[in-house]
Amino acid sequence: MQTPTISPTASLTSPTYLAAELRLPTNWLDYTLLGIYFVVVLGIGFAARRSVKTTLDFFLSGRSLPAWVTGLAFISANLAATEILGMAANSAQYGAYTVHWYWIGAIPAMVFLGLVMMPFYYGSKVRSVPEFLLLRFDRWAHLLSSVLFAFAAILIAGVNLYALAIVVEALLGWPQWVAIVVAGFFVLAYITLGGLSSAIYNEVLQFFVILAALIPITILALKKVGGWDGLTDKLTQSHGDNFVTAWGGTGIGEANPLGANWLTIVLGLGFVLSFGYWTTNFAEVQRALSAKNLSAAQRTPLIAAFPKIFIVFLVMIPGLAAAALVPGFGTEKSGYQYNDAIPYLMEGLLPNGVLGIAVTGLLAAFMAGMAANVSSFNTVFTTDIWAKYVVKDREDSYYVRFGRLITAIGVMASIGTAFLASSFSNIMSYLQTLFSFFNVPMFVVFIVGMFWKRASMKSGFWGLLAGTTAAMLNYFVLYKQDIISIPSDQGANFVSAIAGFVAGAVVMVAVSLFTSPKPADELQGLVYGTRSPGMAEPPAEGDDAWYRRPALLGWGAVVLAAACYIPFSFSF
Repeated sequence: MQTPTISPTASLTSPTYLAAELRLPTNWLDYTLLGIYFVVVLGIGFAARRSVKTTLDFFLSGRSLPAWVTGLAFISANLAATEILGMAANSAQYGAYTVHWYWIGAIPAMVFLGLVMMPFYYGSKVRSVPEFLLLRFDRWAHLLSSVLFAFAAILIAGVNLYALAIVVEALLGWPQWVAIVVAGFFVLAYITLGGLSSAIYNEVLQFFVILAALIPITILALKKVGGWDGLTDKLTQSHGDNFVTAWGGTGIGEANPLGANWLTIVLGLGFVLSFGYWTTNFAEVQRALSAKNLSAAQRTPLIAAFPKIFIVFLVMIPGLAAAALVPGFGTEKSGYQYNDAIPYLMEGLLPNGVLGIAVTGLLAAFMAGMAANVSSFNTVFTTDIWAKYVVKDREDSYYVRFGRLITAIGVMASIGTAFLASSFSNIMSYLQTLFSFFNVPMFVVFIVGMFWKRASMKSGFWGLLAGTTAAMLNYFVLYKQDIISIPSDQGANFVSAIAGFVAGAVVMVAVSLFTSPKPADELQGLVYGTRSPGMAEPPAEGDDAWYRRPALLGWGAVVLAAACYIPFSFSF
C-alpha cells in the first residue's frame, strides 16, 4: 500500500495543493473495495425482494424488524454524506459550536419521539407521518403536508447527489454526471428490488462502513495537528477562545462565529428545528414504523441516540483540524470551501486500502441519505397522494408496482434538483434552511394537535400554511433583503424556524376558536391523554427486561448528552 506523499513545495497546509492537485492516489485495491461494496448492496436488494408481496412489505417492511436493526438504520439514514461533509464544514466555519446540533439539537428530540410520539404513530397504525394528520385533522391538512413533504424529500435527496458529485469529481476525477448516474442507479436498483427492507438492511451495513471511514480520518487528523492540545492551541491562536467552546460568546449582544446567542440556540435549534426534524421527518420516522411491535418502535430512536452522542467527534474534529492546518480555511483567499474539510484530509493523510474504505464510506453515506429520502418519498407519494386522491381502491399489487415506478421518478427528480445546492458553500446551511421551511411548520401542527383537544379540523391546514409562509418570508424577504440584520445563514435559519413555529401556533389557535373541533370519539389514540387499542399491547417476551425499558434508555441518553457538555463549557 502506498502512502500519499506531500512535497515540500505543496504541503498539506498549502492552499494551492488542494485546488490544483485534489486527486486521491487511488489504486486497484481501493477500487476493489469499492466494487465489493456495490456488489453487496445489490445482493441485499435481490435478497430482500423475496419478502416483498404487499404494500406493507414494500413501504414498511411488513412491520417485522427488530429494534437493533431499525435503530441502526434510523441513525444511518441521518448520517448521510450531507451530515458528514456538512457538519465538518460547520466545524471548520463555526468551531466547537457544532456540538449543539447533536447534544441539544438531536438527543432531546429523539428521546421525545421515542417516549411520547411513537405510541401515537405506531398505535394508530398509520403508514406515514402525513397520514397521522389525516386522522387528527382533515384531508386538506393531509394533502398539503403530503405535497410539502414529497417536495422536500426530493430536494434533500438532490443535496446528497450534488454533494456526491462534487466530492467524487474532486477525489477520483469522475465527471459529475457519471457520479450522479452511478449512485442514482444503485439506490434506484436496491430500493426498487427490495423496498424499505432493502434500504434498511443496506443502512445497517452503511453505518459500519461510514464509521470505518471516519475513524481513521479523525485519528490521523489529530496526530497531524499534535493531538487535542495542539488542535485547541492552534485554533485559539487563529480563531480566538470561543472557537473551541460550546457556549463562549453566546450571551445576548455578544459576537461569536455562529452569529447566534444562547436563546436562539436553545429555542431555534434545540427546540423548534430539532423537534421539527426528528419528530416529523418521515425519512427517520419510517424506520421506527417498520419495527415489529410498539416497544421496538419506541426503542428505535432511543437506540440511535447513543451513537448520535459520540458521532459528533468524528465529524467535528476533521473540520477543526482543517481550520487549524489552513489559515483562513473556507475563505476565497485559502482556495477552499468549508465543504472541502473531509476530502482535504482524505487526500493528504490516508494510505491506499484505508483510502478505499474512506471513499466507500463516503459513497455509502451519500447512498444512505438519498435512499432514506427516496424510500420515504415513494411511500408518501403512493399511499398519501396517489392512492388517496388520484387512483383509489385498486388492488394491492397495483400500488406495489406504482411504488416501484415512482421510486424511479423520484431518483430522476433528485438528479434535477441536485444543483440547487451549488450556491451554498456550507451544505448544512442549505439543509437547515429546508428544515425550517418544511419540518418546523409540520411540527407545530403535530404538537398543537397532539396536546390540545380543542384544535379544530381546519386549524391543521391553516397552521401548516401559515408556518411555512412565515419561515420563507423571514428568510427570503427579511434576511436576504437585509431588512433585518442576522450575522450568518445558520442564525437566519434559527430565526426562520422560530418565526414559522410562532406563526403556525398563533394561526392554529385563532382558527380553532372560530371552527368546530373534531368529535371526541374520533380523537382516541391521536391526542395526549387518550389511547387506542394499538397502544395497549403488552410487551413482547423479553421486551420487559430492565435494559430495554424506553424510559431508562431515553433519560440515560439525555443525561449522557448533558454530561458531554461539561468539558466544552470553558476555554481549553
